[in-house]
Amino acid sequence: MSEERPQRVRVTAPRREAGGASARPPARPGRREPSDVQGVYVRSLIRSQLRLALTVAAGFVVATVLFVVAIALVPDLDRTFVLGVPASWLLLGFGVYPLAITVGGLYVRAASRNEARYRALAEDADS
Repeated sequence: MSEERPQRVRVTAPRREAGGASARPPARPGRREPSDVQGVYVRSLIRSQLRLALTVAAGFVVATVLFVVAIALVPDLDRTFVLGVPASWLLLGFGVYPLAITVGGLYVRAASRNEARYRALAEDADS
């Protein structure tokens, strides 16, 4: 019994010049096209989020460097041991991580506040 093998089919991407599909997905019912004002609001939101991220990152780096420099300026911390671990290491471990968590929490709050302002502006623009 010989089985016939199926004929090979070549699969290719659709031609760009084919007029069947549009470049944009169809709009959902009840949804309007974005206006120029909404575009301005979105760009403003993106700029404010970027500015916030850069400010928070710079502040975290500065605070961490100051923390490390302060520990380096007190050499007695390297000679003081707590449970066999130098006190300077403990201060770094238990000082920098809470700082990172606090900075992260403050960033999330500020980013949420920016987005809430954007939503309020966007809703006012729709009305």
